[in-house]
Amino acid sequence: PKTARLYEDIGLLTAEPAIGADLTDLFNVLTGYSRQTRYNNLLVAPQRIRRGIIDRIDAEIEHAAAGRAAGIRFKVNSLIDEQVIDALYRASRSGVDVDVVVRGMCALRPGQPGLSERIRVRSILGRFLEHSRIFGFVGSGEHWLGSADMMHRNLDRRVEVLVRVTNPRLAGQLDAIFDSALDPATRSWELQTDGQWQPWPADGSR
Repeated sequence: PKTARLYEDIGLLTAEPAIGADLTDLFNVLTGYSRQTRYNNLLVAPQRIRRGIIDRIDAEIEHAAAGRAAGIRFKVNSLIDEQVIDALYRASRSGVDVDVVVRGMCALRPGQPGLSERIRVRSILGRFLEHSRIFGFVGSGEHWLGSADMMHRNLDRRVEVLVRVTNPRLAGQLDAIFDSALDPATRSWELQTDGQWQPWPADGSR
């Protein structure tokens, strides 16, 4: 109850049989009755989340190369995994716009010439603790949410789950969260090329 009063977070309530089947398989893994590592509607760490995220980043690169709409939007608590960061750098170099909203640690450097010129990073610190993790892939039209941050302990040493949100209404709600977090009028901190955080708006007018 205390956490619910302080944290901003997102959950998914669903009776979708395919997701229920995946979760049944996952619980069988947790109880030792199965060794399954692949699921139809989930990405599960430690086996598949990193690879699944990188595959989707690479798909956005392919969309951009083909002249189609492309873009990547992440909302996470931490972004320090080297492989994911390298994939985001590749995306930026390939012409994909990347927007990251990160509450805490971020090892990615935006705005580096020839490396991350199309990447923007901001942090929102307000009344509630930003705690949701959302991953949006514009070209593929995919939306994922779950428990995993992009850091070693989440991707390699824990059981974490991301679930794909396919319902158009719910996907629209996730897009609205991104739009609000990335709105120029939203008070935030912007990560600069030198690794320093700059308050936005810079004059404190909002």
